[in-house]
Amino acid sequence: MAKGILTNREREVFELLILNKTTKDIAKELSISEKTVRNHISNTMQKLGVNGRASAVVELLKLKEISL
Repeated sequence: MAKGILTNREREVFELLILNKTTKDIAKELSISEKTVRNHISNTMQKLGVNGRASAVVELLKLKEISL
């Protein structure tokens, strides 16, 4: 997959996820609902073809979509 597969918002969500933020924390920080946070995570996992947040993070790091 080419770089740039994430929307800006999906990237923001995952950058907060790798800082060990909860869905609730992320929702509050980005001023969106927890359901919206979960939707962004779910959409990203679907794009990557992975199950689980941890697998999505690993793939995004490999693809250099996010960094630690």
